[in-house]
Amino acid sequence: MSLGTLRARAGNFFGGLFGGATDTGPEALPVRTGMLGRSPHSTAPVRLLGFDQALVWVTVTLLLWGLVMVYSASIAMPDNPKFTRYAHTHFLVRHLVSMMMALLVAVLVFQVPMATWEKVAPYLFIASLVLLMLVLVPFIGKGVNGARRWISLGVMNFQPSELAKFATLLYAADYMVRKMDVKERFFRAVLPMGAAVGVVGVLLLAEPDMGAFMVIAVIAMGILFLGGVNARMFFFIATIVVAAFAAMVAASPWRRERIFAYLDPWSEEHALGKGYQLSHSLIAFGRGEWTGVGLGGSIEKLHWLPEAHTDFLMAVIGEEFGLIGVLVAIVLFLWLTRRIVHIGRQAVAMDRLFAGLVAQGVGIWIGFQAFINMGVNLGALPTKGLTLPLMSYGGSAIMMNLVALAVVLRIDHENRLMMRGGRV
Repeated sequence: MSLGTLRARAGNFFGGLFGGATDTGPEALPVRTGMLGRSPHSTAPVRLLGFDQALVWVTVTLLLWGLVMVYSASIAMPDNPKFTRYAHTHFLVRHLVSMMMALLVAVLVFQVPMATWEKVAPYLFIASLVLLMLVLVPFIGKGVNGARRWISLGVMNFQPSELAKFATLLYAADYMVRKMDVKERFFRAVLPMGAAVGVVGVLLLAEPDMGAFMVIAVIAMGILFLGGVNARMFFFIATIVVAAFAAMVAASPWRRERIFAYLDPWSEEHALGKGYQLSHSLIAFGRGEWTGVGLGGSIEKLHWLPEAHTDFLMAVIGEEFGLIGVLVAIVLFLWLTRRIVHIGRQAVAMDRLFAGLVAQGVGIWIGFQAFINMGVNLGALPTKGLTLPLMSYGGSAIMMNLVALAVVLRIDHENRLMMRGGRV
């Protein structure tokens, strides 16, 4: 498959998904050419910024809105005997500190050229595997609610699965670039990548963290598809992945219970068991109606809805801001995903395949995880422990989300340099 065919595949797929243009041939770069040179209606030069300011402002909007909602969702938690030693601002302060640290790391990451990321991708992937192993070691990994997913760093608890998402994304993009000449052969191109993702999956399921494994599998499959893997081979892989996840659910009694609770959360059997979170999430959305009960007015966050500041933050948004607030959040995430994918298409059109696949992989990551989280909160999908990107409480998740977006901004910055005739 030629690079021109790859451009067409990425353009057609995401163009059809988001309603954008699908002409990505050599004569039609997916860039805003009005920003280059001069405006067609003015002789004054058009200023070409060094990064995508709209992307930055949408990200900041989601971060600040998330900060407010984390405070709103957690302010009453010290009334619970389990959290009596915490101040009412405990989660707010920790979330704010995590955001500041994440922003600092993101600024540093923005300085790293994409050529460097391409070189270190395999080593970063190996490092993520080591951390996933360490989290399972007693006295190193920290367990919460029966799951060992964190390593304590003193000032924060780091979740290696978040790093694994980013590392797998970089590794998959680098892998497809290296295997471009054999990508039509299953055993030489796809099977080694599948084995690598399988190793990550085994480690994540040992924690257990099936939600993170699902996101990583989708990221890897998306990059394989955009990297030019044969369509029949791709659907064969997708069938295997779906069958594997179905088998995992069938083999686990508590996962089966979640599915049954999702199908009937209001039954006497499930309402106080596996369907408890879902039923109270739906009650929250019902109370919100069109415009919500107002910021801070949620009742479900008052010890009725567990994990309201993490996995079920969208339910609090729905209760306090109503359908309008939910639609605003959906539009912001949709725009963010579309813009990230557009930056990736620009890079692919300029023969920067690794950078393009990385950007599109970040779009798949954020878009898919937001979709799953919202679907779970709204009762459209079975309950799964995935946070809402950029908004939910969680230091390592916020940090890795911002690191990924900083890499996307770096890709956009290098795209603009090349548009001006510079070198990266």
